[in-house]
Amino acid sequence: MSDTPFGFNRPGDGDDDKPQDPFKAMGGDMQQFADMLHRFADMIGSQGAPGGPDAGPLNWDLAKNIARHSVVEQGDPSIVDAERRQVEEALRLADLWLDEGTTLPAGIKKPQAWSRSEWIEQTLPVWAKVCDPIATRMVESMGGALGGAGDIPAEMQAMAGPLIGMVKQMAGAMVGGQAGQALGALAREVVGSADVGLPLAPDGVGALLPAGVDAFGEGLEVSDDEVRLYLALREAAHQRLFAHVPWLRAHILGAVDDYARGITVDLSGIEQAVQGLDISNPEALQEALGGEISLQPEETPQQKAALARLETILALIEGWIDTVVNEVADGRLPGAVKLAEAVRRRRATGGPAERTFATLVGLELRPRRLREAGALWRTLTEVRGVQGRDAVWEHPDLLPTTEDLDDPEGFVHGKPELEGLSDLDISALTEERPRSEEKPPSEDGGPDGSDDSDDRDPDDRGDDPEAGS
Repeated sequence: MSDTPFGFNRPGDGDDDKPQDPFKAMGGDMQQFADMLHRFADMIGSQGAPGGPDAGPLNWDLAKNIARHSVVEQGDPSIVDAERRQVEEALRLADLWLDEGTTLPAGIKKPQAWSRSEWIEQTLPVWAKVCDPIATRMVESMGGALGGAGDIPAEMQAMAGPLIGMVKQMAGAMVGGQAGQALGALAREVVGSADVGLPLAPDGVGALLPAGVDAFGEGLEVSDDEVRLYLALREAAHQRLFAHVPWLRAHILGAVDDYARGITVDLSGIEQAVQGLDISNPEALQEALGGEISLQPEETPQQKAALARLETILALIEGWIDTVVNEVADGRLPGAVKLAEAVRRRRATGGPAERTFATLVGLELRPRRLREAGALWRTLTEVRGVQGRDAVWEHPDLLPTTEDLDDPEGFVHGKPELEGLSDLDISALTEERPRSEEKPPSEDGGPDGSDDSDDRDPDDRGDDPEAGS
């Protein structure tokens, strides 16, 4: 990790008689032990609460301050009225075009232009939900490593409890510092609220960052208006998906949570640094906390399944966006092919999404999965049409699985070795209820006997639509 401070204040008392072994000090001089606790309390208290009474293990106030400081250092001009109008007009036009490319209605009620600092401010609540599970594991592991530095005599363990609690709070500040640096780096690269495939924007908000849009278009030899409109199409398509697939937001965040719970935190570098550390010396402590934290997934069947689930849903989202946007842009934007290639190249070389997930959650997305997801959605559009393609989002059990990404034709047409799958017609899910009631299975009555779901029928138990995936 870089040498950017994590927000620890350094008391300037100038003492030169600090003990080299703090636990020896605890056993020999109780006043010295009390002074050391006060020193830690001052250092922690100067940071303020990590985010309020409902705060998690990570100091998000500190993370936000570090992230904003990072982008301001690199230059973060305020949005001028002309830029704001350009972004709002691009997002409105993008939604008009998308009406022809998808059955999902518009999802943007408030088109906005954000500075990089505004992106940090607006997206932080979702980042907190994404990162808190892994932050919990990191803080607990670091608290154990730092609090266990040295051998505490048995008679002193009860008295050392407050000290270990303070060390855990310092660990939360350290993790907050690392998260702040990661988010600051991401804010300098993103073009909108949906770059990483997560529902980061507030409900009904679609946003582009003019600075990010300008940086994306550099060297492409495509007009600024085309670049802005193409990226607006991607942003608007994301917002349609998140606004009108009600289960999707919880599904993604749940997949991230499941994956994060299986992460192993490698603290070998930090543990080595704190061996014999004088924890009454804030300067030495901060230097020891300057190492990188390595996140490693556990090699268990549960963790592998969680990883596959998360990679698949993120790949399906990005593949659907690519398919819809490129079809809509074709014939309207002369530079559409070049812009689509720029998006693919950015992703393949390790774009902001991959690097941020690797830093904050320990996950690196694989471009291969994204390409295969795009191929599946294109095939589904050709065979089932736009209505049949979008009907797959009706229910999470209808979505393609990891195995389906390897065999898109099998998903689209059904697998003949499984009875009934070859006759599966996903587009039937979008038919009106009166037509479906003419079919014999409907006349016999469904399992719940209800007739209050006229607009969709994801629970048609007859042929088990989940079997297609």
